[in-house]
Amino acid sequence: MKTGTPILEVDQVSVHFGKFVALNKVSARFEQGKLSAIIGPNGAGKSTFFNVVSGAFAPTAGRLRFQGQDMAGQPQHAFARQGIAKSFQITNVFKQLSAHENVRVAAQMRVSRYQLLKPRAQLHEVSDRADALLQRVGLADHRNRPAGDLAHGQQRALEVAMALASEPVLMLMDEPTAGMSPEETMVMMDLIVALAAERSVIIVEHKMKLVMGICERLLVLHHGEFLAEGTPDDIRANDDVRRVYLGQG
Repeated sequence: MKTGTPILEVDQVSVHFGKFVALNKVSARFEQGKLSAIIGPNGAGKSTFFNVVSGAFAPTAGRLRFQGQDMAGQPQHAFARQGIAKSFQITNVFKQLSAHENVRVAAQMRVSRYQLLKPRAQLHEVSDRADALLQRVGLADHRNRPAGDLAHGQQRALEVAMALASEPVLMLMDEPTAGMSPEETMVMMDLIVALAAERSVIIVEHKMKLVMGICERLLVLHHGEFLAEGTPDDIRANDDVRRVYLGQG
């Protein structure tokens, strides 16, 4: 539901690694139910921003609020418990396990703490949930294939299914089409649009043309600093963006 309510607010966030400033007083807000993107040239600070909002890095300064709750400095597992899931630029699946086993393990992690005495084989609802998620990302026909035998794009889709097993309200995706063929890219972008119809999605991407056609809101970073924010039309018309970004491509 497009309510206009901020699901994630970043207020004057900075990240320092020694004397190097990776992010410098970046502020932004992401509305609930929207498909948003964090974009910028290589070295803009996108990955650092992703790591902050996913809980991997604690900000050196500033505040981070998710659904109104202060998250800055909380452990990474607290982000997952609050409903934030992520997929990485580098595929992170168990390649020796089947596609179904990968998703089942992810789904099992959500329910096992409440069913400590129940044998895994009896958790039929977990297996059914895994099958439903494979269907959701277009991998139902590859249920029993080892993840390592899947094509790169299929492995990325499998990782999305694993992330969805936690039933997140916010999905963070770091360069979801990295290394994909044009055909795989189209399939992934269609999947992202479909996911965004059900939950808030924020993608990190350096390919501006890729996100312009699907995202409702874009945040542009440059050298670790806020450059611009707005709709795709706003970003296209922004002179600063055209100077430091579009002029490079």
